Amino acid sequence: MTKTYTAFSGVKNVARGPLDQVVSTIKDQLDSDDWPQVLIFDDATGRQIDVDYHGPINPKAESGEQTEAAQPRRVGRPKLGVVSGEVTLLPRHWEWLKSQPGGASVTLRKLVEDARRGGAQQAKASQEATYHFMTSMAGNFPHYEEALRELYAGNQSAFHQHIEDWAVDVKKYMKELSSTAFTEE
Repeated sequence: MTKTYTAFSGVKNVARGPLDQVVSTIKDQLDSDDWPQVLIFDDATGRQIDVDYHGPINPKAESGEQTEAAQPRRVGRPKLGVVSGEVTLLPRHWEWLKSQPGGASVTLRKLVEDARRGGAQQAKASQEATYHFMTSMAGNFPHYEEALRELYAGNQSAFHQHIEDWAVDVKKYMKELSSTAFTEE
């Protein structure tokens, strides 16, 4: 899955997509318009990233990812995306894993996938992404602290109520980032 980014000029969403596309859009506009400061956010984490608009566009370098050539060779089945690692378990855990259909590796992968789909971890990641964006873009907005408290309290209706008067694009992006932050009870 391709990572996506969102750029804001002031409180207006001006670009969204893969990093190279977002940076290209911004570079084109910077040459023709007088935009205020442009901030780019990683859609997965809500964190602001820094971009050098003067050099060539290199999405891997800007996002902090390593290129394939720079990554160390790993044991496993890299063409399939499988990477080998070490797991330390008690003998009774190994016995249980070995008795499962497909063996230990299949069972561990299933357990990890089930945990990743779990609401609590996904809600926490969504809260953190929303927090990072809120801090950068809306820290001086009215009801910022109240909205933040409601975000971490898991109160979706109160959170939306506190951000209702905020800039349309900022509010819309925050609702997207926080879409899985609120678990149903």
